Amino acid sequence: MTILCVNVDHVATLREARKITEPDPVTAAMICELAGAAGITLHIREDRRHAKERDLELLMQTAKTRVNLEMAATDDMVNVALKYRPHQVTLVPEKREEVTTEGGLDVAGKRDKIGTVTQALQEGGIRVSHFIDPAMDQIAASSETGAEFVELHTGSYCNAPTESGRSRELEKLRQASRGALDLGLRVNAGHGLNYRNVVPVAAIPRMEELNIGHSIIAHAVYVGLERAVKEMIGLIHQCESWNPE
Repeated sequence: MTILCVNVDHVATLREARKITEPDPVTAAMICELAGAAGITLHIREDRRHAKERDLELLMQTAKTRVNLEMAATDDMVNVALKYRPHQVTLVPEKREEVTTEGGLDVAGKRDKIGTVTQALQEGGIRVSHFIDPAMDQIAASSETGAEFVELHTGSYCNAPTESGRSRELEKLRQASRGALDLGLRVNAGHGLNYRNVVPVAAIPRMEELNIGHSIIAHAVYVGLERAVKEMIGLIHQCESWNPE
C-alpha cells in the first residue's frame, strides 16, 4: 500500500516570513502523524532559509513515525545528517535562487560525487534515496551508486496543461518505476502532487510512498491540518480501486 509522508517545509516557510517562532513545523509534524501520516519529510537547504537544524533535532526527538531529510549532496549537509541521523536522506538538487526544487538530481552527470555521499550516509546507518527525473539513465546511475530508493520527480506530470499530456507523463512515470524495480530499487514519488492528480500516481504498482507538502499545507488553511492530511490519505488509498478506464 502506498503511504503518505508529509513535507512540513512549507510550515517553516510561513514561520520564516516573519522570522518568529510560529507556526512550528515540529508541532505540525505531530499533527500530521496523529492524522495518519506514515512519515515526515523536511528539506534543510544549505542557506537554511526555511527549515533549520533545530527543526530536525526536535523531529528526531519527537517523531513517532520516521523522518526523511531532503538535502543537497554537500559535505556540510552530510555532516548534518550524520549528526542527527534521520531514518532516510533523499538527495535533491539545489539552487540558491529557486523557490522550490526544480527538476531531478543529475546522478548520471555527477556519479562519483553522488556515490561518495551515498556511501558516507549509508555507513552512518542512514538509508538513501535519490530524487530524479523519470529517465532510465538517471535510474541506472542511482542503482550503480548504491541508492536503495529513487523518488521519481512528478513535476512534469503535475504541470502538464492537457489531459493527453498528463497521460504521456504518467506513462513515463510507470515505465521509470518498472525500470527501477527491475534494477532492484524501491520507488517513491513526489513534487507538485495535489488532491486532483495524486490517485493515478499512487496507483503505480509497488509505489511505496508519496512525499507531499505544499498542497496539504495550502488546503489546511481552509480545513485544518488534521483534515487536510486525512483527506490526502483517503485519496491515496483510493488507488486500490482506481480504474484508469
